[in-house]
Amino acid sequence: MAKIVQTAGRDALGEFAPKFAELNDDVLFGQVWNRQEELSLRDRSLVTVVSLMAMGMEDSSFKYHLTTARKNGVTRAQIAEVITHAAFYVGWPKAWAAFNMAKEVWADDAATAATDARAEFERNCIFPIGEPNDAFAQYFDGQSYLFAVSGEQVPMHNVTFEPGCRNHWHIHHATKGGGQMLVCVAGRGWYQEWGRPARALRPGDVVHIPAEVKHWHGAAADSWFSHLAIEVEGENCSNEWCEPVDPEDYARLAQ
Repeated sequence: MAKIVQTAGRDALGEFAPKFAELNDDVLFGQVWNRQEELSLRDRSLVTVVSLMAMGMEDSSFKYHLTTARKNGVTRAQIAEVITHAAFYVGWPKAWAAFNMAKEVWADDAATAATDARAEFERNCIFPIGEPNDAFAQYFDGQSYLFAVSGEQVPMHNVTFEPGCRNHWHIHHATKGGGQMLVCVAGRGWYQEWGRPARALRPGDVVHIPAEVKHWHGAAADSWFSHLAIEVEGENCSNEWCEPVDPEDYARLAQ
């Protein structure tokens, strides 16, 4: 069990207010914070953060206790939920102030979480995600990746989408045959044909896309997604890229 040792009182006020410094370091932190058999350090951090938030504290002491809460195991998602819950009791403006400071304290967590999510996805995907799909970036909203699985007999690529990434509406043209097949291999995504509801995609799902059908496909907002893209042989085949998927339509999809 970690023991709290504090010297801030003596460091700042040892000469000017020695008794206050003693109470701060030896009683508040030395005794109260160390009563971990009753409340864990994480619990005490949450109580302290909400108490200071209720007072409207926006100074360095509040940031110190937010930083301590993070060290004591409070995650980015948990502090956001705590502040959101407390907002209904202590006031909306106080919540805004608390969020502004919490964002600073947990700033690097978002990048870490994104890196961890990608690593976890790559461990579960049987094909490499490949390199950034820069050649077709203008036809995607968000970052996609491309890995050539096969260039012989049947051309096949593994296409990977970061969370929220999707390609634009497009059409595979052919005078005979043609079209495309998608074989979903990891994550969760969406496929939609023009004028029809979107279809949720999960590993093992297969999508048959006839030539001349306007459609789009991509990842769910909160999940990486990969599918094999298999070009169906045909005559006079070409691709036509159309408009992006409407962001509001995409946002309405059930995640």
